[in-house]
Amino acid sequence: MSANKKLLALAVCAALAAPAARATNGYFAHGYGTKTNGLAGAGVALPQTAMAAASNPAGMVLVGSRMDLGAALFNPNRSYEVSSITGGLGANGGISGSSVDSERTLFLIPHFGRNWMLGEEASFGVTVYGNGGMNTTWRADETPFGLGTFGQAGSPAGDAGVDMAQLFVVPTYARKFGEHAAWGASLVLAYQRFKAFGLKNFAMLSTDPDHLTDLGYDSSAGWGAKVGILGEVAPGLTLGASYQSTISMDSFDKYRGLFAEHGDFDIPPTATVGLAWQTSPRSTLAVDVQWIAYSQIDSVGDPLQPALNQCLGAVMGGTPASAVSSCLGGSRGPGFGWDDITVVKIGYQWQTGPRWTWRVGFSHTEQPIPSSEVLFNILAPGVIENHVTFGFTRKIGEKRELNFAFMYAPEKTVSGVNTLGAPSGQDVELAMDQFQLELSYGWMF
Repeated sequence: MSANKKLLALAVCAALAAPAARATNGYFAHGYGTKTNGLAGAGVALPQTAMAAASNPAGMVLVGSRMDLGAALFNPNRSYEVSSITGGLGANGGISGSSVDSERTLFLIPHFGRNWMLGEEASFGVTVYGNGGMNTTWRADETPFGLGTFGQAGSPAGDAGVDMAQLFVVPTYARKFGEHAAWGASLVLAYQRFKAFGLKNFAMLSTDPDHLTDLGYDSSAGWGAKVGILGEVAPGLTLGASYQSTISMDSFDKYRGLFAEHGDFDIPPTATVGLAWQTSPRSTLAVDVQWIAYSQIDSVGDPLQPALNQCLGAVMGGTPASAVSSCLGGSRGPGFGWDDITVVKIGYQWQTGPRWTWRVGFSHTEQPIPSSEVLFNILAPGVIENHVTFGFTRKIGEKRELNFAFMYAPEKTVSGVNTLGAPSGQDVELAMDQFQLELSYGWMF
């Protein structure tokens, strides 16, 4: 086996073995690939590496025959704070001013891309990357009285949290048309895994309490499609656009008593448009606008209330939770209540010589978590809104390059009332900040 084939096999195995754990734009990454991440994720009209298919399949035919292999060290810092001890089910173990920090704050996230030119006008490539971020571990012994995050007096729930990760393997065909335009299409093959723990005090509100929590990892697979186009619309100005369909996934059978529609957890559709303006022979400004439709996935977008109050009322009236569609796991069961979001990404890159290229970027997203949905989102506090990025490329000879990117997401908080607390109410505040360092190496053939 040649050295290149061995490296290709090693890269794919590493990416498959380490699904990502991120929570940036909701649970989508702010960008894919080191060069794009140095631009805060902007790149739908500015393909630069074999990771281009993650933003726009059309870009693959413009990057040439190349391979990119890299990894990010991702540091999300998550916490929640509750205002007082109250009755009722939910996050009621807190005292005024107390704060609980999530365990597991450092993750290694690999990525990989390989592109082959098929003559002058077409290309075929494979890109591997991940999403995630619904990942928390709240230790019971760090909560007041050791009751646990979702504990009650006399019924400690133990450690609580979830681990959710998604992996994408994306084969792509792209083709030029005309002198300055291209189209591309990708088959998006997806794998995801999930586990939940510490939620047993919600059993009375589940359609299937034996498939609610503490069952270890479950996995699912599915597929969708992505299409893209880009072209020069004026001298030095390129327009790009891409759309990814809903990715239909197998259900999480072990957690059919937790997620709406009996364990269903599809991946939402996304659409992106952007411009790349060559402001000088050595500099480019890129701007992307991305839309992520979380509300179209019931297990993510359905709100907690009024579903659980309807469920509780029915159960207290003698109806089994298994017969109530608004209970956890039901066809109209609650999810995380996430809204659709629009993300604006702006990046600028410039060359300072034949070997050095520098990048900076900023992105802003709408808040996916309404204040009314803080209780369940203790499990998945994807509240980040802003990202600031920096990066560079250092060419090594004619056919090799080293790429670096840094991301900082300043702390963002979202506060609301525990909707399952006592009538007096209880405030819950979610908080998160993030850092990320990323390195990759590129080979041109």
